[in-house]
Amino acid sequence: MDIQENFSLKPFNTFRIDAKAKYFASFKNTEELLELTTHDLRLTTFILGGGSNILFIKDFDGIVLKNEIKGIEVIKEDDEHVYVRVGAGENWHQFVLHCIKNNWAGIENLSLIPGNVGASPMQNIGAYGVEIKEVFEELKAFHLKEKTNYTFALKDCGFGYRDSVFKNKYKGQFVILNVTYRLNKKPKFNTSYGAIEKELENLGVKKLSIQAISQAVINIRTSKLPDPNQIANAGSFFKNPEVPVIKFEELKSNYDGIIGYPSSEGKIKLAAGWMIENCGPEKSESWKGFRRGDAGCHGKQALVLVNYGNAKGEEIYSLSEEILRSVKKKFDVELEREVNIV
Repeated sequence: MDIQENFSLKPFNTFRIDAKAKYFASFKNTEELLELTTHDLRLTTFILGGGSNILFIKDFDGIVLKNEIKGIEVIKEDDEHVYVRVGAGENWHQFVLHCIKNNWAGIENLSLIPGNVGASPMQNIGAYGVEIKEVFEELKAFHLKEKTNYTFALKDCGFGYRDSVFKNKYKGQFVILNVTYRLNKKPKFNTSYGAIEKELENLGVKKLSIQAISQAVINIRTSKLPDPNQIANAGSFFKNPEVPVIKFEELKSNYDGIIGYPSSEGKIKLAAGWMIENCGPEKSESWKGFRRGDAGCHGKQALVLVNYGNAKGEEIYSLSEEILRSVKKKFDVELEREVNIV
């Protein structure tokens, strides 16, 4: 068991924040995890996956355990579905590509989302009209205190918009070990959301396929979102807020061009990026492209906060606070961070 001390987490978070962990170790199976979590019960434990949805604002005074459980296995199939169990440490996009190669449909719209498989149910990741809950079958998770494995079915996960019981009710209590997805042998294409249909047209696609949809999504995301390998970021920093229809009608009457989509229970989901782009700091009309030191708001997508080099986590967090206040002041809408603050 290799436990390192005063360990820099910079290579393991896509914001490239140089926070230090008091202790750091990785695990590749449940046995190694069990050994690590019984090493010192007094230590605060943080489980790290792909590091793509995290902002470290200070050093971590405990032990960071990196989940490196791998493996992709078909556990059963029927006439319509194939059930695939995947280790939580597998890279999400590589898993999507594996499914496309095998003609397993259902997650092609979720191409190029950064991070690992273990985060997919935790965040209920979603994009372009698809959420993970639509293909989720079950997951296995390890309870850190009880040292016991639990199986969570769909109804147990409390999935919401970028939310699950693992982000609130059970936050910090479980380690997701593997996830089983129910994928389709016969695809049900979803191209109505965003610019997918336009991009398919640009690609000259004549016959629709999951391969074509995946490529369209990859092209769109690449054109709008910065590559974390080139500009450090954690993707969308804020959630799109939901408001009552009457509130949306009020906003529309005051702000021409505000963007909203019908959502659950008669509410409207507002485009947070549009609001951030249409308000700004003092003497500026927009946060989009704003930069203070190495902390900034991306020039192509206002939802994305970036680290241009050596920004501290506190600086990016402070910028997010200013943006929250600015949107609240102008639109009277509360934004919520999607990124986990540690």
